[in-house]
Amino acid sequence: MVALENGKMLAGNARTAIDALKAARTVVIKVGSALLVDEQNNAINHTWLTGISEDIAALKSSGTSVIVVSSGAIALGSLNLGMNQKTLQLEEKQAAAAAGQVTLAHAWMTALATHNIQTAQILLSPDDTETRRRHLNARATMTTLLSLGAVPVVNENDTVATAEIRFGDNDRLAARVAAMLGADMLVLLSDVDGLYTGNPHYDENAGHIAQVDNITPAIMKMAGTANASYASGGMVTKLEAARIATSAGCSMIICNGRDPRPLTAIEAGGRNTIFTAEASPPTARKKWIAGALSPKGKLVVDDGAIKALRKGRSLLPAGVTTIGGKFERGDLIAVESHDGVVIGHGLSAYSAKDAARIKGHKSSEIEALLGYRGRDELIHADNIVMNDNGVASDEEMQ
Repeated sequence: MVALENGKMLAGNARTAIDALKAARTVVIKVGSALLVDEQNNAINHTWLTGISEDIAALKSSGTSVIVVSSGAIALGSLNLGMNQKTLQLEEKQAAAAAGQVTLAHAWMTALATHNIQTAQILLSPDDTETRRRHLNARATMTTLLSLGAVPVVNENDTVATAEIRFGDNDRLAARVAAMLGADMLVLLSDVDGLYTGNPHYDENAGHIAQVDNITPAIMKMAGTANASYASGGMVTKLEAARIATSAGCSMIICNGRDPRPLTAIEAGGRNTIFTAEASPPTARKKWIAGALSPKGKLVVDDGAIKALRKGRSLLPAGVTTIGGKFERGDLIAVESHDGVVIGHGLSAYSAKDAARIKGHKSSEIEALLGYRGRDELIHADNIVMNDNGVASDEEMQ
């Protein structure tokens, strides 16, 4: 469904965005450099930063975890080093990013410290979201920070990124971070208040789209081309970000970030576009697990473990009798009964090598066996999908 306005916000769709933001338990906020950097004064826009920090503090006071994906390092570094940002070569951009990251991190730390909120800097490259082991490590770090009440401030690691190996924009980086963390909501603060049927800067008849439930080719066409002025603000990449986020169970809002309190403006019914997710993040993850066709290995479990799994519990090492295949932490594996029936699939918390060392043991023994403290379970309940009916394994069927 696409909800199209005729000059004013549709009340029902405004309510959808408000309710979705209020209900979200984990929110990723993407901030562009145009909002954060005051180019006229060659400095951080502290007035705006104060406003968004108040919005973040309000979210956290309601129990919501917040992650900020912030641009601005190259712009700030260029100002600090007296460089012309528009003519920078790759190595000059990397140097500017290195200098600017210090200023950027300090600005967020100072603004949020006013509300007694701790910040932490996270610099990511595409490998950190696409390579499974690095993805898991990055997720574990950010999850730990969130559990401690901190706000991770994420940016692309422009200091080492190249033109060939980089996200290229923080819209898609923010979407990947949202998917990585199982966030409920991604908010892209932009210089426009959402998606239009055409370029609103040149087409006075362009209609505002209040809600998008399905990103069709017709919706993508509304963003124009990658080189169009409307798209230069990132509308093409914003729609690509919406694809990534919604497929992971995360809704996404595009709104005008120039408001002094942009998130408060959404809750007050301000104009925006919401892209609704088809399912919740846990449901989306479990759909992916259920649809995966090639498990890397298997765990054979005893009857007690099967009963626990059927009740929605995690799979503990004590219930595992046999390890099969070669798999790494985070890989998809099958769970089988002793007679070769596949009873489910899940994401392993350990490699095959480590799983073989802890199988049959209590969780309290893991640290002594492996030399490090890992998870208590081999497969967490959130990362396993049980089959309604047992399916014979390939070996059993041959």
